[in-house]
Amino acid sequence: MNNFSKNNINKENLLKLLIEKSYKKGSFTLASGKQSEHYLNCKPVSLNGTGLQLISDLFLELMNPSSKAVAGLTLGADPLVSGVIVTAASKGLLLDALIIRKETKEYGTKAGLEGPSLKEGTLVTVLEDVVTTAGSAIKAINKLRENNFLVKEVLSIVDRKEGGYEALKEHNIQLKSLFAIEDFV
Repeated sequence: MNNFSKNNINKENLLKLLIEKSYKKGSFTLASGKQSEHYLNCKPVSLNGTGLQLISDLFLELMNPSSKAVAGLTLGADPLVSGVIVTAASKGLLLDALIIRKETKEYGTKAGLEGPSLKEGTLVTVLEDVVTTAGSAIKAINKLRENNFLVKEVLSIVDRKEGGYEALKEHNIQLKSLFAIEDFV
């Protein structure tokens, strides 16, 4: 089986898991404050071994091969960055991870980023579970740029198609998503 066929099967299996464990239809208020009839919480899948493996494999295929690290805002991105670096290591690829705190620590080193010390200018890919307006992705990008890292792309499991792509484009960032909201309805 070639890599393309394997990726298609992985994508189909991941979509089935997401529909079964992560998608709900009803009336919901999103983190952005917007109202929606579609709710996606990817954590039941990203915190499942099979689900995280599928996400990690697909993210590695989608990611810019020049990236030296992945990063994301805690809590949603924690399993994603961990899964991607472990999957990369299993394939002999060197990849680091950074977890971005929502608030800078008020004690100790007062760190806003957790992870290994990386050189300034390191290319970092931001990982997201769901992108709506891209507010959390932009917060992550700004924190990484404040620390002199280079960010060119955000990978997401799902793009809700509610302005996130355009907002990221304004920050010179490419959004690459495994799925769009249309895949769920």
